[in-house]
Amino acid sequence: MKPALNDEEVIRQYRNTNPNECFELLYNRYVRKVYNRCYSMTKNSEQAQDYTHDIFLRMFAHLDRFQERSSFSTWLYSISYNYCIDQIKRSNRLATTGLDQETEYAVAQSADGESAENNLQQLAKAMESIAPQEALILRMKYQEGLDVLQIAKKLNLKESAVKMRLKRSRDKVRTLCEASLWAS
Repeated sequence: MKPALNDEEVIRQYRNTNPNECFELLYNRYVRKVYNRCYSMTKNSEQAQDYTHDIFLRMFAHLDRFQERSSFSTWLYSISYNYCIDQIKRSNRLATTGLDQETEYAVAQSADGESAENNLQQLAKAMESIAPQEALILRMKYQEGLDVLQIAKKLNLKESAVKMRLKRSRDKVRTLCEASLWAS
């Protein structure tokens, strides 16, 4: 009887010569663990199954990046954890609400539409009148949907600096919009 190969040996032996067997062996060894990790983070069976499937596809597509600096299970666990965190953040950022068929939705009155258009014009003017760096940080936060940590990394700043700059920029835009409202 042939001794069972450890994960690293399976990868070395089958990755190039028999990739299907490599994938199947690794999948069978870890599918329950990856699913359990996903389920523990999502608390949703269907979502955990989808994530598990995606994680294994991602893992196998990037198997050449496994450099054996850690065990395969640790590497796969980190892929699983990071994938789930990314998906959870994405779903929270893009949270949507379904429209009920029974609920009636009113169309905004033209006066409301004009008011919204006027507010957008005031906001655009205020954004043009602040410093480009202030406008950039607001756009990163509210148009691109980046969180404070992501902005800090992109701008090479500390999180506390990003928070303070966001607050100051928001306050400045709010003040300019209010001044414009009083002027008209």
